[in-house]
Amino acid sequence: MARAYMPAMDRNNQASGLPFMKMHGAGNDFVVIDSRGRGAVMTPALAKALGDRNRGVGFDQLAEIRDGENGADFTLDFWNSDGSRAGACGNATRCVSDYMMRQLGQEAVSLITARGDLAARRGADGRVTVNMGAPQLDWQAIPLARDTDLLHLPLAGDPVAVGMGNPHCVIFVPDAETVDVAALGPGYEHDPLFPQRTNVEFASVTGPDRLRMRVWERGAGITLACGSGACATAVAAHLRGLTGRRVTLDLDGGTLEIDWREDGVWMTGPVAHVFDGWLSDAFLKQHA
Repeated sequence: MARAYMPAMDRNNQASGLPFMKMHGAGNDFVVIDSRGRGAVMTPALAKALGDRNRGVGFDQLAEIRDGENGADFTLDFWNSDGSRAGACGNATRCVSDYMMRQLGQEAVSLITARGDLAARRGADGRVTVNMGAPQLDWQAIPLARDTDLLHLPLAGDPVAVGMGNPHCVIFVPDAETVDVAALGPGYEHDPLFPQRTNVEFASVTGPDRLRMRVWERGAGITLACGSGACATAVAAHLRGLTGRRVTLDLDGGTLEIDWREDGVWMTGPVAHVFDGWLSDAFLKQHA
């Protein structure tokens, strides 16, 4: 019988190689490396090799846990499957926070990411909520290449630009189910208006304060869910007058709830610890 939750990685195991976890939140899947007490181990080459679903492990993003600073329980770094760095990853933050709460025997944790200081907590239903911070609604912070109307970008589909520690381009469409995400996503991702590339969300209103969203992630392609993208889409929908500040989003991999409060954008959803694994010395040396 499969277990709902696997035991924590044994970071003190003296065997050669490197332990990792595979986790997912609403189908958005991650490799998690716990580097506390030994320093960061991830490099662009290793992240890219691990992200290969045929020759590595495969993931949408990789999260590396490092020692906390300034009173935070831990620090978290993110990598895309193409070996590039990611500034934020909401679903990975929720998954790792669940792992760390179990490790520390706590129901809430504080953490540091490139996004800044964040907070996460577990609800009575087992879902995990994280405060992703205030949205970035300034063209230089997102960033864009030039000053322009963020609610009506000069691109096909009349997108909205929102920053959530990483850039997002949100396009509202009549029916997200019919959008050819694979064909349209790369063009927006690499548009010169986004000097650091962008995540791309296609969303449609399906009910009062409810959206259907599909996503093309920068450096990853189509994914089943994107936490920061769900936050950006909820913010964009409210700013466009399509929803209130509390929104339910149905993604390819599951459902996320977003609540844009005065102190930040709070995201709630499921977490899953799928399995533990061990990277061989041979694999690590090959991709050092």
